[in-house]
Amino acid sequence: MTESKTASRTWMRAQSKVGRRAAMPVVALGMVGCTLAIGQAWCAGFALQAALMPGPLTNRLAADPLLLLGGFAALAVLRAGLSMLAEHAAFEAGATARRRLRTDAMTRLLAAGPSLLRGRHSGDLTSVVVDRIEAVDGLFARWMPAATLASASPMLVLVATALADPVAALVLGGCGMLVPVAMALSGIGAAVASKRQFAALAHLQARFLDRVRGIATIVMHGRAGDEALALGRAADELRRRTMRVLRVAFLSSVALDLAMALAMIVIALRYGGQALTGTLASPGTALFVLLLVPEFFAPLRAFAAAYQERFHAGSAADALAALPPPPVPVPEQPVRTVQARGVTVSFEAVRLTWDAARGPALDGLSFRVPAGETLVLVGPSGSGKSTVMEILLGFVRPEAGRVTFNGADIASLIPQALSRMTAWIGQRPILFAGTIRENIRFARPEASDAEVEEAARLARVDGFAAGLPLGLDTHVGEVGYGLSGGQAQRVAIARAFLKNAPLLLLDEPTVHLDPTTEAEVLESLRRLTIGRTVIMASHSSAAHGFGGRRLDLRAGRVAA
Repeated sequence: MTESKTASRTWMRAQSKVGRRAAMPVVALGMVGCTLAIGQAWCAGFALQAALMPGPLTNRLAADPLLLLGGFAALAVLRAGLSMLAEHAAFEAGATARRRLRTDAMTRLLAAGPSLLRGRHSGDLTSVVVDRIEAVDGLFARWMPAATLASASPMLVLVATALADPVAALVLGGCGMLVPVAMALSGIGAAVASKRQFAALAHLQARFLDRVRGIATIVMHGRAGDEALALGRAADELRRRTMRVLRVAFLSSVALDLAMALAMIVIALRYGGQALTGTLASPGTALFVLLLVPEFFAPLRAFAAAYQERFHAGSAADALAALPPPPVPVPEQPVRTVQARGVTVSFEAVRLTWDAARGPALDGLSFRVPAGETLVLVGPSGSGKSTVMEILLGFVRPEAGRVTFNGADIASLIPQALSRMTAWIGQRPILFAGTIRENIRFARPEASDAEVEEAARLARVDGFAAGLPLGLDTHVGEVGYGLSGGQAQRVAIARAFLKNAPLLLLDEPTVHLDPTTEAEVLESLRRLTIGRTVIMASHSSAAHGFGGRRLDLRAGRVAA
């Protein structure tokens, strides 16, 4: 817990340094706007004096109400324009920060890969990348500019007030000091409530995603009503926690209103007493000071409105600071394998441990697959077959030993080069909501329609697509909804044909298929393997007749 808080504070300090620089244009515009507001108050105060209490023309500027009203209107137009520019600058500061943070978060997650994200729910990760980063927007767009203006703008107003009436300036400053104290007291409660709200939101998101994924199983077992009630309870818990945040947040607003009312009443009573006793020197000055009271509290009101943004950002910082560390930059080297038609893969005494209590997943594994040959990895579950695949895909790096492609260490390859060299077909193909053509083209977005159709023909996708309403342009649902397992696997094979990568990785590609479909898919895979280096992991007895060299694994080693 202490390490988590330390990481969160470090993250907040780093972001605050960046945010202050981005907030400078907003602060500068705000200070100019405050100066114009003081000018407006002066014009309005003396215009009212000139209109209601005309006197000798000792000061023509202060005695001509039309001239003063014209100045007031001109300053109002300028101030409105500055407000628009400040809003635009604040939006840009927030948008820039969100783009930067989302890019950083996605870079970390992609660099970590599936291996380092085991045990983390996809709904939780989605909440971090979307909701938590959106919650940080207010830190950069509103809170940081407001925090600077909350001290600078009231000081400017106090100076103007002190020049007109030092006693009124003391009253205004004293009442203003009450606001930060009240905000600090309410902010402590808001921080706790905000963290609990984020936790409830993440819980609801993860639960909802789980239930959507398993909706067929839930309905089949007659649990739809119970799950609906459980989701309702989780949603109600989020509602209660959100209302607690709002209740606490309103306390700071109430304190500010009371402080402003107190300052207004004290100053008004002071000038009212002077007016009754005939000692009021300048009604215009009195009106000017009274009009400055709302301007003094306006930056504090904006700060109070943005005060909770910092605590929302603090809650989000806990999750963002807990992301995997950024990838270590690898010195650029010439990648000889990118243009090569054949890839020779070598494992040299590779060792990797997922869980120390369970022992190493790979324990000094060594083998070599020459270019254009096929290697079939066999062995019981837990023998290390999938770990070999994850290393070759770049999801994880070995603790010891080397993995080389044509003699180049895999750690020295940039991810784009490794992706271009590798095609992968797993147990369950990942398909997206869209047409079959779009799902095939995903492997190589720049491919022409003719190339996509040729890949579909080689994978025999055109055979079942011909019976669909729109052929290859038929829409399929998320995760291939609407296609059978064998049809979805053929779409994945078509992707591999289109990608035309020199290294083909097959991880149990027929495990969920019936024998007839399995035989058809294996026939398509045999055509795909021609001229490529192939590493296949499989339990299937049919796959054992796939051809190529067989390597038996036991406990992360080559069996004797």
